[in-house]
Amino acid sequence: MNLLEQIKENAKKCNKRIVLPEGTEERTLQAADILLGEGIAQIILIGKPEEIKALAEKFELKNIGKATIIDPENHEKKETYADLLVELRKSKGMTKEQALKLVVDPLYLATLMIKSGDADGEVAGAKNATGDVLRPALQIVKTLPGISVVSGAFLLLTNKPEYGENGLIVCADCAVLPNPTAEELAQIAVATAGTARAIAKIEPRVAMLSFSTKGSAKNELVDKVVKATELAKAMAPDVMIDGEMQADAALVASVGASKAPGSPVAGKANVLIFPSLEVGNISYKLVQRIAGIEAVGPVLQGMAAPINDLSRGCSVSDIVNLVAITVNQAAAK
Repeated sequence: MNLLEQIKENAKKCNKRIVLPEGTEERTLQAADILLGEGIAQIILIGKPEEIKALAEKFELKNIGKATIIDPENHEKKETYADLLVELRKSKGMTKEQALKLVVDPLYLATLMIKSGDADGEVAGAKNATGDVLRPALQIVKTLPGISVVSGAFLLLTNKPEYGENGLIVCADCAVLPNPTAEELAQIAVATAGTARAIAKIEPRVAMLSFSTKGSAKNELVDKVVKATELAKAMAPDVMIDGEMQADAALVASVGASKAPGSPVAGKANVLIFPSLEVGNISYKLVQRIAGIEAVGPVLQGMAAPINDLSRGCSVSDIVNLVAITVNQAAAK
């Protein structure tokens, strides 16, 4: 069984409620039909019930009747959610009138459902930009205690068992924060270790990457990674974290033994933390395209509840996979 199959099988045991705010989007509906048919999650669709039912008939979807369908403009908790939004945003001047307008926005409604305990996670982005998905999430659900940044991790499935964890490598940040400070980089490292445990079910061995290994080069960019390593170790003393190190020292046993002897991580890292988004995004796309490695993600991490963002070019299977991942994140919390 490959990793994605394992993630789906784990999700089936969890019975979590995932809200899909883009409930009338074609790929989202098709994915919901698969998810419901396979029992991967309880699905909440936001949209006009009559429109969703008509689309289900048009696309010959057999399982949409098992979903909970919420009409954003007419449901029994509209006032309750508006009151909650006023309470959460009163310091920003939120009024009841403004809140009543926002709660009909499916992206705001979805996050309010999570905050109220009426849903366990959210997947969106098939037709909305990342900023639109994250804005209500950060305003309402917010970040985990001790974490101030949201980052994006990818699962790299290499089919090369000598690397990572039997061929699996979790890496970040590849999607969100352009130039993290040392403090933010430490938070990303700790959050990614949590993602490795929650989704991949592996014990993380975290390498803080740079162009230097254990002082082999001197530069302010290296200094940032060194400081981030120290901070991350202090934040999560139960996690194996080491750095700074080059990618070959992190992944190749012989190189790790030579460049960083005695390191608990060098040569056997299964979690890679990139020093910047520029490095991370370029790196994962290169190995994905040139080496044919499957890259699953981004998985958003650092939120107080699992909220994940799709690419607008996503496929139906991408949505199915990300919902299954979101279920595993929700179960881990």
